Amino acid sequence: MAEAMDNCAQPGNVQIPSGESQAVMTGRPLGGPTFKECKSTGAAVDVSDLVDISKVIKVEKIDVSTLPKKYVYFFLKRLFDIVSCCVAIVILAIPMCIIAILIKKDSPGPVFYKQERLGKNGKPFMLIKFRSMYIDAEARGAQWAQDDDPRVTPIGKKLRSTRLDELPQFFQVVSGKISLVGPRPERKVFYDEFEKYIHGFNQRLVIKPGISGLAQVSGGYDLKPAEKVVYDIDYIKNCSVGLDLKIIFKTLKIVLTHEGAR
Repeated sequence: MAEAMDNCAQPGNVQIPSGESQAVMTGRPLGGPTFKECKSTGAAVDVSDLVDISKVIKVEKIDVSTLPKKYVYFFLKRLFDIVSCCVAIVILAIPMCIIAILIKKDSPGPVFYKQERLGKNGKPFMLIKFRSMYIDAEARGAQWAQDDDPRVTPIGKKLRSTRLDELPQFFQVVSGKISLVGPRPERKVFYDEFEKYIHGFNQRLVIKPGISGLAQVSGGYDLKPAEKVVYDIDYIKNCSVGLDLKIIFKTLKIVLTHEGAR
């Protein structure tokens, strides 16, 4: 039950930590300047393609003190996270080993890709994925994934189209860093920039992030941050066992149909 209570939104606890936000990603020369190893800091990034920087948008404000506590729901959610992901890890152990071998054969670099993201209440953690990009893909700073992104490796394209690059996150669900369902975790540098133009974007941090969320199954990569946060707020206000199951089934459909992949 304590674990369930930890998932509940707590008023006044949403903070974005100070300091650097490290993003170690990978890439290769693609006919342009050679990429070199780097770590992107918390410096501002250009988000003009993602948000309308000519105006400020204010999204619905969440008063977490008035939200239902939903202790039973969060207990069941945590229990389902642990059981389902443990089963998935056992079933997918051999496929994950095969994926690791294919990544090593496909391009130089590590099998896994780690990047700092912000979790519940702005607490930073390292998100883990199968590496789908060439080494040094963010040598020019933090970048948002694009359609037909040239930084993506051949095997990475297949992993991303099927969402198989997310499989290592099952271990993080079991450890409690993230959940199966919740707002997708984002980097501090993007939270900082989005909040400038989308007041209330940081409200996504009042609940534990997830592998998939309402925004991902309602438009995914086609949605801009201002649109995604509306879905995320809607989820935070109305999260339930039924809604979680609906999102999980829609996610499985996306995995099978490859919709919205980059």
